[in-house]
Amino acid sequence: MARRNRKLLVPEARQAMQQFKTEVMRKEGYNVNPNRPDDVKYEVAEELGITLKQGDNGDLKTEDAGHIGGRIGGSMVREMIRLAQEKLTKQ
Repeated sequence: MARRNRKLLVPEARQAMQQFKTEVMRKEGYNVNPNRPDDVKYEVAEELGITLKQGDNGDLKTEDAGHIGGRIGGSMVREMIRLAQEKLTKQ
């Protein structure tokens, strides 16, 4: 199966989104390299007991991939909601 190539609606936001991921995942207790924030998936996978290796992961179950991505994406969404609520209360 081909890997999805997700594109941001605003490509100029890529660096800011990577920085945001780094900050959020650090708050979650993960050791994130700011130059390679996507590598946090390996640490998350290890914590969940899922074997994830660099390169081809064709044998990775969809459910396992969802657990890894859900942990990362869920943390980012929760933080975005928290920031939005904080901004609304200041208005």
